[in-house]
Amino acid sequence: MVSSSAQQRRPVVVLYERIVDAIHAGTYPPGSTLPSEPRLATELGVSRPALREALLLLQEDGLLSVRRGVGRTVADRPPRRGFEHIQPLEELIGAGVPVRVRALLRTVEEPTDFTAQHLLAASRARLRFWESLLAADGTAAALSQEWAAAEDVLEAAHPAFARALNAVADRPEAGRTSMLAVLAGASRGVPLSAHSGVTATLVGQRRGEQLGRPADTPAVLVTQVVRAGDTPVLAAKHMLPTGAAALPVLQSN
Repeated sequence: MVSSSAQQRRPVVVLYERIVDAIHAGTYPPGSTLPSEPRLATELGVSRPALREALLLLQEDGLLSVRRGVGRTVADRPPRRGFEHIQPLEELIGAGVPVRVRALLRTVEEPTDFTAQHLLAASRARLRFWESLLAADGTAAALSQEWAAAEDVLEAAHPAFARALNAVADRPEAGRTSMLAVLAGASRGVPLSAHSGVTATLVGQRRGEQLGRPADTPAVLVTQVVRAGDTPVLAAKHMLPTGAAALPVLQSN
């Protein structure tokens, strides 16, 4: 397993945050259209592939929208979409085919706009982050990214989940299970609620390498937030590329 300090951030997250900061500072205000990719890459001093990955994440998180003939536009407010079934992803996909969870990263990091929004995390909070590859029949079926709320929040809202995460943190089983599975196992008798969103996207370069797919492979992105009472305790993104095992969806309005 790989770990790092909270101060070490993935390059795509750093670039993501630079663009978010520019949005908040008014450089790219809500409703405005971003410069073209070549111009924006030059302004930020980054490569176009790296920029494209960050823009894709911003689009997935509802901060940007794309319109044909217009380009990327800064959203006025994040959209709300939803479906929900609180069950570990590895139990949902595959229609009975065994799904193996393999840890890619187990670390702690500071919030992004996604986790600040969905976990209500303070700017310098330390959030446990797990990135996992789910494989069915030896084929990559999904890439899962999960964040837990800060330790003090968990201790107040769901202490059993906090203890369960700490218990598996340095054990081999942490690399063979999802954070949502840990939450489900620690929540007997604890009422949970959740909402999720489903969007169509592309896997992108980095996630394509992790999934063994070309960067332009279409995919379904599921975002998920789970609450204990009124407190969000887990937020996640699950990327399922075309050709992956089926995911049953229960839709509600």
